[in-house]
Parts: sequence; C-alpha cells; structure tokens
Amino acid sequence: AGMRWGTACVAMSTVAAVVGFGLHNGWSVAAAIGPILGAAVAVVITAGYQRLFDEVRSRQLLIDELVATRAELADEQREVGRARERERLAGEIHDTVSQSLSSIQMLIYAAERRAGGHSPELHTARTAAADALGETRRLIDELTPAPLDGRSLSAALQRVTDDAGGHGLSTRLVVDGEPFGLPMPVEAALVRVAQSAIGNVVQHARAKVLRVTLTYSSDEVHLDIVDDGAGFDADAASGFGLTTMRRRVRELGGDLDVVSEPGHTSVAVGFRVEPALR
Repeated sequence: AGMRWGTACVAMSTVAAVVGFGLHNGWSVAAAIGPILGAAVAVVITAGYQRLFDEVRSRQLLIDELVATRAELADEQREVGRARERERLAGEIHDTVSQSLSSIQMLIYAAERRAGGHSPELHTARTAAADALGETRRLIDELTPAPLDGRSLSAALQRVTDDAGGHGLSTRLVVDGEPFGLPMPVEAALVRVAQSAIGNVVQHARAKVLRVTLTYSSDEVHLDIVDDGAGFDADAASGFGLTTMRRRVRELGGDLDVVSEPGHTSVAVGFRVEPALR
C-alpha cells in the first residue's frame, strides 16, 4: 500500500511539473522527457529499496524463528536426555539392586525358618532387607514415567488413554494376547510414545475417535495408536515429537512407523523381546 501511494504521488508530481513547465515555457517533447525519466528512476530506486527492506525483514524474522526453535530443541534435548537417563537408571536398579535385595530377603527368610524363628539377628536382617527393598522400589517409581508409577503397562496405557477421553474423544484401549513382563526401559518407552502420540491427537488432530491397541505375541510387543483426525504430512512434520519418538524407540532396538492422511493417522511401535529378557 505504501509503495502504491508513493508511486501515485510521484506520478502526480511529474504531471504537475510537466504541465507547469509547458504552460510557462511552451510545450515540447524534450521538456516532458526529463521529468518523466526522473520520476521513472525514482520509482525504480524506491521499489528496489522496498524489496531490499522486505527481504531483510523476512530474513530477520526467519533468523528469530530459527533461534527460538534452536532454543526449544535444546531444552527438549536436555529434557529427553534427563528422562532417558532416569529410565536407564530405573532399569539398572530394578535388574540389579532390587532383584538382589529380593533374593537376599528370601534367603534370610528360609534361614529363619530353619532356625525355628528364634534368631533375632536373622529377623533383624530380614527386616532391614525388606526396608531396603521398599526404598529401592520407591526410588524406581520416582525414576519411571508417572503413568507407570507401580502400575502394569496396560494399566498405565489405560490411564493415558482415559485422560484423552476428557477432551471430548471417544477412547478405547484393547489388549490382545497374553501379557508378559518387559524390560523396564521398553515399558517406559511405550508409555512415553503413547503420551506423545495421544497428546498430538488431542492438540492437533481434531479427531472424534481414538483407539489404542497393545498386542503381545510370542516374541514381540506392538503398540498401535489410531485416530480419525485431520492427518498431517508424516514426512515433513517436525513439530509433533516424531523425531524424539523415533530416536527413543530406535535406541532400544524397536521400530516406529507413522501413516497419516485425512481421516486416519496411525502410530505403530514394535519391539522384539527375547524370551530370556522376560
């Protein structure tokens, strides 16, 4: 608008100059060409400066956006790193300290029974082992994702799914197959992916129906999250946490696939679980 107004002013000034010169000095082509050429040069220069200004402003906005995005990514990476380390520590503590304390407690209990229950030292040792095991389990609970918090994987997913139902979605969790124990980092990753994917459905998808399916097979576990929302370009999307989800799953040896189109989006996660790890 400013450029058009300036051009109009230059044109009117040029016409006024040509008419004034003609009225006072007589009409001639040469007298008209000078002001017209000057006006044309002024318009071209002004247009060039305007384009340059617009380009500078556009680039500055892009730089500001990139700086903000980099800061957000840095914060997210720090949080992801902390969460991953908490999950790793929880798994290590569960697989080593917790299991050892549980075994010690059982051995002391067996020795106490053989002693006829009359050994104060064994009773004190068993009580101390039980207290230490309780403290260890509380520490594991603090390190694991909140929805797990001592719950089974299916119960944690049910909680996350039910929370989405409070946003007007029709939600359902289906568990297929016979559940078996999974390594804690895998359970934590499945819950984290469910939280992120369902959060995207609530915030962006404008969906009406959400279905979550947890499937156990002989040596695999699969989690599928499906909605009937608006969909998105899964290859181009960067603001939906997909990179973080893929990285978390890949680091644990799993696979994550996303398929999205208007009316249907599915996030599918799969882990192969060796029988020895159950």
